[in-house]
Amino acid sequence: MKYGMRFLLVIVVVTSVACGGSNTQGPNVRDLTEIEQSLVQSSNSFGFKLLSEVVGQSDGGNVFISPLSVSIALGMTYNGTAGTTEEGMRACLEFGDLNREEINQGYQDLIELLCNMDPDVTMEVANSIWYREGFEVLQSFIDAMLTFFDALVTAVDFTDPGTVDVINAWVAEKTHDKIDKILNETYADMVMVLINAIYFKGTWTYEFDPEDTRDGTFHASDSDQTVKMMNMHGELSYQENQDFQAVDLPYGHELFSMTVFLPREGKSVDDIIAMLTDQNWSAWMAGFEVQEIDLALPRFELEYDKVLNDVLKALGMQDAFDPMVADFSGIKPDHDMWISEVKHKTYVKVNEEGTEAAAVTSVTVVDSAAGPFMTVDRPFLFVIHDKNSKAMMFMGKIVDPPSE
Repeated sequence: MKYGMRFLLVIVVVTSVACGGSNTQGPNVRDLTEIEQSLVQSSNSFGFKLLSEVVGQSDGGNVFISPLSVSIALGMTYNGTAGTTEEGMRACLEFGDLNREEINQGYQDLIELLCNMDPDVTMEVANSIWYREGFEVLQSFIDAMLTFFDALVTAVDFTDPGTVDVINAWVAEKTHDKIDKILNETYADMVMVLINAIYFKGTWTYEFDPEDTRDGTFHASDSDQTVKMMNMHGELSYQENQDFQAVDLPYGHELFSMTVFLPREGKSVDDIIAMLTDQNWSAWMAGFEVQEIDLALPRFELEYDKVLNDVLKALGMQDAFDPMVADFSGIKPDHDMWISEVKHKTYVKVNEEGTEAAAVTSVTVVDSAAGPFMTVDRPFLFVIHDKNSKAMMFMGKIVDPPSE
């Protein structure tokens, strides 16, 4: 069987509140409630849109995102919205007819199931809220974060350079050091930073034999390159059609899996991504049959990061980023706040044993109550002048400040 080497990696995991790793019992499965089913559908629909938009705004290189992590971080933030800001986030996140209580409860219940579902898969999700010291956050907002998202809620001094180290240390701990930081610095105008962290580690149900791994050629978009190609012959869930070949690789007790789509010659990965809809996904998942196949899959390790502001604006969240119209009165009434940045970082490693992945999403909410904050950290103009005579004595442009 001949395999081309361009592929789309899809890891689908849906969860939302802080949880620990695997349990010590056997597999734990149950039917989802109606609310949980609606939440899963919402999360998947958002994920398909998010991936398509991120790819559309990328430079054509590697992309690896966690729609789950973005959904959780924004889901927490959603609890503080009102008016058109709430409407925009609701549409972006595909919440449909679910009310806020159902959304939060659905996340909480679903994650309780997912985090304890497979004893051979580690699934850890953690949330934290960092808010400015002295800033009076509505108790109802804090209660929602504690009750439904099991979040760490902490008051910090954003003007203290050490605060960024504290926050990044939390991120590193929750991702097992796979992502060591999400913030580069903190600012005086920060009101709140909401962070979600996810860590996943799964061992293949059918592991690749390291002795069968050998050099292979990967046909990248611009040139061929040599990679370590893992090889397997066996019975796996497989399907093929006019658009792609696909294989489903399970972890542990086969409750989690990685599905790999290989576009047909003449098709691109972007073509397959453009087809990702709820209806197509359901049809594709129903089309797998166990067959005896030969599989060659590259071993790889990838880090990825992206600021999602423009992506989320394109998906309907414009108001949340607009200082003139954003409404976060659910955090504190009569206080102008808006989202300055949604930042996303991920990590994934795929080898003969299985998959290790991590993701962090931060939502930074700012205001202007603390006054302007200016950091001269890019090229600037300066003028030395006399205020009395109005004479300009010196003028300069600095693009590379010389040291003393």
